[in-house]
Amino acid sequence: MWGALLRRGVRGAGGVRCLSSGGPPWNQVVSEAEKIVGYPTSFMSLRCLLSDELSNIAMQVRKLVGTKHPLLDTARGFVYDSRNNLQMRGLVVLLISKAAGPSTAQLSFQHDMVSGIYSSQRSLAEITELIHTAFLVHRGIVNIGELKSCDGPLKDMQFGNKMAVLSGDFLLANACTSLAQLQNTKVVELISSAIGDLVQGIYYENSKSSENCLTDDIGISRWKEQVFLSHSALLAKSCQAAMELAKHSAEIQDMAFQYGKHMSMSHKLHSDLQPFVKESSSDTMAFSLNSAPVILHQEFRGREAWLKQIREAQGKGNIVDYKKLQEAIKAGKGVTSAIDLCRCHGNRALAALERFPPSEARDALANIVYAVTRFP
Repeated sequence: MWGALLRRGVRGAGGVRCLSSGGPPWNQVVSEAEKIVGYPTSFMSLRCLLSDELSNIAMQVRKLVGTKHPLLDTARGFVYDSRNNLQMRGLVVLLISKAAGPSTAQLSFQHDMVSGIYSSQRSLAEITELIHTAFLVHRGIVNIGELKSCDGPLKDMQFGNKMAVLSGDFLLANACTSLAQLQNTKVVELISSAIGDLVQGIYYENSKSSENCLTDDIGISRWKEQVFLSHSALLAKSCQAAMELAKHSAEIQDMAFQYGKHMSMSHKLHSDLQPFVKESSSDTMAFSLNSAPVILHQEFRGREAWLKQIREAQGKGNIVDYKKLQEAIKAGKGVTSAIDLCRCHGNRALAALERFPPSEARDALANIVYAVTRFP
């Protein structure tokens, strides 16, 4: 049912929406979903972010103004980034909690529910966001050995690294404290393993000599394994943990896990595809040579042909002409294959939703899938 709907549209409270005929944009989908769960999830981590400790950190981060330290961009994103919606993970946890509702084992605790969601599930959504934010901050650590003079004074960049480590650790510690307060051993085990997955995934990312390492030949299967660890495991296991908190069956827990996994895989593929599908952009968008469309392009072309294309796109000083390389990739099959893969994961996410009863929350979860599987 859902597979056919992914091509035609989804009928929810707002009527039929089609992927190819201008359905609601991402921001609208998120806004409608936030109304269903009871409050804007952009305020989910507010209690922690307004603490005295983090306010002191924010004051220190101001010292980085004038440098190119990535911690500044991360901090700006918390305030200004509505386009990519940094709070998406917590929102999905709340939606799937409401879509599942109370289990028969928890009916006597319905007085603890607000807008159809248990307080423990709301705490879990906050914990998920704190963990995600902590790792975003940790990703802002730069390699001092690769800095250029235009990036900023060395002492400021070193200071930025210290702040990224300390502030990320602070957020992660708060998340772990809140996790322990849930007093559920299985949930602690699930979220702890997700943190371990994140560390492993980021290790794989950083094991390359540089972000756009030209010698990697990981293949799309390995790419999916690494993306699950670094992008999907946290949401998938958080969705499963939300079902555990409501004492739902193992089957429902697995369906929640599958939705979180495949929706976030679609989200990552959608992000990777943007430099190759944007129609209005006159400038070449930056893209990673380890993104899905590029890896699929390499698989179709063959390793040697791909390396030849890179050499042809290199100018003086081995500087890659990304505009030329982008055109070569768009002319191949990698982009269309990545779109197909994005929609394949979207179909699997929608299939998982079939196990949940019809509701506004389920429609919102489906609309999120539609938002990340639509392309110009």
